Amino acid sequence: VHNGAGAIDQAGLYEAVLTVTVTAKLKDKTVFLVEVGQAGIFRILHLPPQELDAVLGVLCPNTLLPYAREAVSSVMARAGFPPVLLQHMNFDAAYQERMRQLQQEQAAKAGTPG
Repeated sequence: VHNGAGAIDQAGLYEAVLTVTVTAKLKDKTVFLVEVGQAGIFRILHLPPQELDAVLGVLCPNTLLPYAREAVSSVMARAGFPPVLLQHMNFDAAYQERMRQLQQEQAAKAGTPG
């Protein structure tokens, strides 16, 4: 699962994209690979940058996940494979981990001579 977001315009419109990849392998051969990109347009107004980043990184993907889950399930059924039910993902934990890694990278850069 991968998610990303970006501003569309100056009027508070943002596009968020959640990409889900499901792969099944049998030994060294790929049985199937399904990749679904689910996008949404969100209007977000009057938030400080830090809160905006959290909304785009947590709330938007949480909103998109059920649609991506349905798309994966539908593709699998139409292809004749057993249903694949994606588990819930904790986007808040993933966001917090990404923020922790960014802080560590910034601290490492600050500690190295430029």
